[in-house]
Amino acid sequence: MTNLTSHDRETSMRSGTPKGRPAPRRRLPKCPTGIQGLDEVTGGGLPRGRPTLLCGAAGCGKTLLAAEFLVRGAVTFGEPGVLMCFEETGAELEANVASLGFDLPGLVRRKSIVVDHVRVERSEIQETGEYDLEGLFVRLNHAIDSIGAKRVVLDTIEGLFAALPNESILRAELRRLFRWLKDKGVTAIITAERGRDHQMTRKGLEEYVSDCVILLDHRVHERIATRHLRVVKYRGSLHGTNEYPFLIGEDGLTVLPITSLALDHPVSNGRISSGIKSLDAMLDGRGFYRGSSVLLTGTAGTGKTSLAACFVQAAAGRGDRALFFTFEESPNQVLRNMRSIGVNLDPLVQRGALRFHAARPSLYGLEMHLATMFKQIAAFRPAVVVVDPINSLLAAGSDSETRGMVTRLIDSLKAQQITSLFTSLTHEDGPQQQSDILISSLMDTWLLLRNIESDRERNRGLYVLKSRGMAHSNQVREFLISARGIDLVDAYAGPGGVLVGAARSAQTTREKAVFTHTLARAIGASAHGNGRLRRR
Repeated sequence: MTNLTSHDRETSMRSGTPKGRPAPRRRLPKCPTGIQGLDEVTGGGLPRGRPTLLCGAAGCGKTLLAAEFLVRGAVTFGEPGVLMCFEETGAELEANVASLGFDLPGLVRRKSIVVDHVRVERSEIQETGEYDLEGLFVRLNHAIDSIGAKRVVLDTIEGLFAALPNESILRAELRRLFRWLKDKGVTAIITAERGRDHQMTRKGLEEYVSDCVILLDHRVHERIATRHLRVVKYRGSLHGTNEYPFLIGEDGLTVLPITSLALDHPVSNGRISSGIKSLDAMLDGRGFYRGSSVLLTGTAGTGKTSLAACFVQAAAGRGDRALFFTFEESPNQVLRNMRSIGVNLDPLVQRGALRFHAARPSLYGLEMHLATMFKQIAAFRPAVVVVDPINSLLAAGSDSETRGMVTRLIDSLKAQQITSLFTSLTHEDGPQQQSDILISSLMDTWLLLRNIESDRERNRGLYVLKSRGMAHSNQVREFLISARGIDLVDAYAGPGGVLVGAARSAQTTREKAVFTHTLARAIGASAHGNGRLRRR
């Protein structure tokens, strides 16, 4: 037993925690935004009962993010809100947020949200020591009390303080505003325009009196525009510190954090067929693990899309749904080409077991591609997903950005136990055992298709580079594509090396002839011997 001194007892009584026991951590209360991905980045939402500064240049999405914070609060969490804007009128704001599917007028009629446009004229503001915000406080207080608001948005702060060049007065009034919001107990978002010379705000003061600062950025790289979000500051809470891409879509904003850092997705011992029996035999006789990721690499014309088509056909045969993302061919072209090898996918599309989504890589940025894929997956709920080919997305971003996108996609698919197959084009003069965007380490199974040239013929070969968690073949198999489908046959390994195609067939014919001749001689010799025995 530990003996406590009188000083220890006194300290323990004051703190309420016995000596030797760690004090329980008090977590900062959070206010969930309801914006997909943002609550994950912020560790649960914005600081409840405190103001958050949302800054960025024109076109970043500040007003839309703030408006969605209010709408989600009213609709999802039952927390009424007040939107006080100093630039846009209420009608203009309602029309703008309608593009995200938000019925702001309906929420106003139900007294879930109050929209108040405050017109501030610079000529009416006199810079004197008596200048204060009492009029704003009275108006804001009335709006909050009228509906019992828990959330407040002020958009934008420049409209309120643009005519105050005196820094001391500005700082004092900013502190008064933020303190008033805290005393009122509302969770507030205050938008601010980004300043020059890398300043987060025009005045360079607002970020210092804010408890939480979120910076939005809208940049254009190689003619493709992307938006990014970064939590610069969050007093009293851990948070994500990286830049996270976010999208403004027809259903609101979506922040795309890299969720793969936890690596805690579930795994399955179940197995599913590749659609090719001879390939399943190379994979411990049972195919891929359910929920795993498969990479299929090869040069042009080696049959990557054909193998992927067999994979989705087998999935539909099991009663699973399959989603096929194609970035180079149209769905009709894929369907026609697969019919030529005996793989008829048309009935699967007609009965809703297979869905195609086709888009050019240059149509939009990587983040929009990823958000579109997430949306398609959530709507269709497939058991199998094919991305053909993944390296086409390099046209929409750099190697590192594409790898980050694939990481987020794989992580999401594994978390949902969706089996994924990615095709990737390699080059004849480049390393065969390397993908363009270096994603092989993210994959559970890696199949390599390659061309084998011999005797003025080009044939295909397939082998398994890796397949985690299972025994697999280390042999090269000849990969045959015909009108009857796909098959794998043993490549002939002789003194002259591996024989495929016509050379293998010719060698097989010669061996059969030699075997037949040898067998005939053996039978003849046996018959001759039996005849001599009978004569004796």
